[in-house]
Amino acid sequence: MDEDKLARLRARYGEAKGGDIHDPAFKTVADTQFRDGERRRWPFADVATFLGAPHRPNALAEGFADLDVAIFGVPMDLGVTNRTGTRFGPRAVRGIERIGPYEHVLKALPTYELRVADVGDVPMESRFSLARCHADIEAYARRIVDAGVRTLAVGGDHSISLPILKAVGTGRPVGMIHIDAHADTSGPYEDTKFHHGGPFRQAVLDGVLDPERTIQIGIRGSADWLWEFSTESGMTMIHAEEVDTLGIPAIVEKARAVVGDGPTYLSFDIDSIDPAFAPGTGTPEVGGLTPREVLALMRGCAGIDIVGGDVVEVAPQYDATTNTAHVAGQMLLEILSLMSRAPSLRD
Repeated sequence: MDEDKLARLRARYGEAKGGDIHDPAFKTVADTQFRDGERRRWPFADVATFLGAPHRPNALAEGFADLDVAIFGVPMDLGVTNRTGTRFGPRAVRGIERIGPYEHVLKALPTYELRVADVGDVPMESRFSLARCHADIEAYARRIVDAGVRTLAVGGDHSISLPILKAVGTGRPVGMIHIDAHADTSGPYEDTKFHHGGPFRQAVLDGVLDPERTIQIGIRGSADWLWEFSTESGMTMIHAEEVDTLGIPAIVEKARAVVGDGPTYLSFDIDSIDPAFAPGTGTPEVGGLTPREVLALMRGCAGIDIVGGDVVEVAPQYDATTNTAHVAGQMLLEILSLMSRAPSLRD
């Protein structure tokens, strides 16, 4: 080994503390994590929050003041068509202890670059009435939007996207990047139009989602025959089988072209990921995307004007490894990082 080089390394790092970082960009991150040069927050201690964000349980009463993004849980699964359990999703994602704070590809530090807080769970008055829960979710999301704050929700089943979109899309319909195994554009059945298989049909019909600025990625499985509304309304659909042939860069380019420069919602369903990686969900579909593919897809969307988002359908009791919740937590960080690069938030 080069003795001179070794001497220089010893001089610089031999007595250094963990927080002594010299690269300017990395030092910015280190300064948020270390106290006294060597003490870091214990990830397994204190109250668990989404991405370790500050806890603001009184944010609703405070009018969501001084926030750019409100992260909130929606522990409701009355809209599922198969296995229940996504009501436990928010608690499971909060419990994942080592996500962030740094997103190394986008070089983002979103919980420090933005004014972000975990504002708790949506207060819902009934554990039995799906329609009533949706009304409570919409009212809560509307309070956030009216305060000029962006919504980032953790479900819960995918039906929660409809009431949130009705708040986010008020005044002008938004576009959407939708990553999922299912297009979720089927019609009403068994006396409800609010189930998790149809939120985006209803969002279009309610005038809050622009179908021609909507792209659905990762679609697959035996329910494909239910999604004719996607095609007829003008949505762009990319099946999971096309990901290999098209490639992630081409899909990213297509997504950027579809949503354009306008306000865009990003909805991520954990069942877009193959159940080999994320089995903890109510409607698993074999042949899905890998976490690395979805990460590359999301990171390619940097600069799109993401004004709201959600991570849904985590049912932790079907995954003893906690891998599903871990993937969901990472995707939550990705959406928040994209928000930190949103043009309308950076202006």
